Amino acid sequence: MTMTWRRMGASLLVTVVGTAGLVAAAPGDGATTGAGDGAGGRGGGALVTTWGAADDVAGGTLSDLTVRNVLRTSVGGKDLRIRISNANGDQPLVTDSVYVGRQATGASVLPGSSRRLTFGGSTAVTIPPGAMAISDPLPGAVPALTSLTVSLHVVGTTGVITAHNRAMQHSYKSTSGDHAADESGTAYQTESAAWYFVNAAIVDASQQVETVATLGDSITSSVGTTIDTNRRWPDILAGRYAKLPEPRRLAISNEGISGNRVLGGVAKAGSAGASALARLDKDVLTKPGVRTVLVLEGINDIYAGATTGQLISGYRQLIARVHAAGRCIVGGTLTPMGSSFVYTPEKEAVRQAVNTFIRTSREFDGVADFDAATRDPADPSRLAPAYDGGDGLHPNDAGNQAMGQAPNLDSLRCK
Repeated sequence: MTMTWRRMGASLLVTVVGTAGLVAAAPGDGATTGAGDGAGGRGGGALVTTWGAADDVAGGTLSDLTVRNVLRTSVGGKDLRIRISNANGDQPLVTDSVYVGRQATGASVLPGSSRRLTFGGSTAVTIPPGAMAISDPLPGAVPALTSLTVSLHVVGTTGVITAHNRAMQHSYKSTSGDHAADESGTAYQTESAAWYFVNAAIVDASQQVETVATLGDSITSSVGTTIDTNRRWPDILAGRYAKLPEPRRLAISNEGISGNRVLGGVAKAGSAGASALARLDKDVLTKPGVRTVLVLEGINDIYAGATTGQLISGYRQLIARVHAAGRCIVGGTLTPMGSSFVYTPEKEAVRQAVNTFIRTSREFDGVADFDAATRDPADPSRLAPAYDGGDGLHPNDAGNQAMGQAPNLDSLRCK
């Protein structure tokens, strides 16, 4: 595959102040950091997003309790920062206690690994509606492919909750009070399938390392995979990069939202999130280090009645805006939907026409052929039986494994 790199500038940087504690591999853990001695803002490194999630809206409110999110790094580095989002909130989000640690099991934290985050030197932060906050850096190494806990005490009662639904990862809500520093999971008596308020984990990594943001819908969120096992196809992709020599590694930020569309939708409780066109800047282009956008989205548009021309026009806008931001964009072919609730012969014709555009137009900087990786050779309109999660639409663990193996690793660097 021949790809053209259109970006001339350096990674997006975020200015932060202050210091906090260290997040590091436990003795004898054997985890690698993915960042050499030269990594760091003053040693030739750059800030990259090692984990990300797209903002949506969770129903209800939260009042004087602690949420404990579990997230998994892709590349390693140092000086961890966490980005907390109130992007979809309708009143200020106030927290006075945020801790990061290494997950042991469930809601419990590896003893001795928990560290307190600060924001401009303060342990408390108030985030206005529509805004975000980035923590001060935690000095020390952050391992690759490691599950971290981010625990946040909510002061007072929230309004609309900014969250990422259908995370395919349990998070936990506590009994009343501040339990952010607790290493035990005893106070965390309620499981949730959403990530609350956190939308990026940022590290200072080797200067060669940047981030691929996977922009998509439930297939990128990997609905249909086994929860708490990190078998999403972007996780498989991250694991492939982790095995490469450091100069060839890339981080992965998963920006899928279940039910999302390229062309339509707004963020509200029970929604499928704002459209890809509406959320591109907030969810992707403002995240540090994003070099490549890998788009796999459009099936929900087809289900909603979008024509081939309308969907291609949407892709062209994504392409133009990503290029204008100095990044590159790779198109993912739409996976089979035969035997699903989406399928009709007319809608299948749109999917095939859209995939032809993605493969042959050369308007994207490259192609990841997820359709070819997952289709049934005996009936290309359908997922291969071994990859079908049961609804004819969402690939299972094996299907996500095949999808994660589909992109060419060097081509996603867009050189």
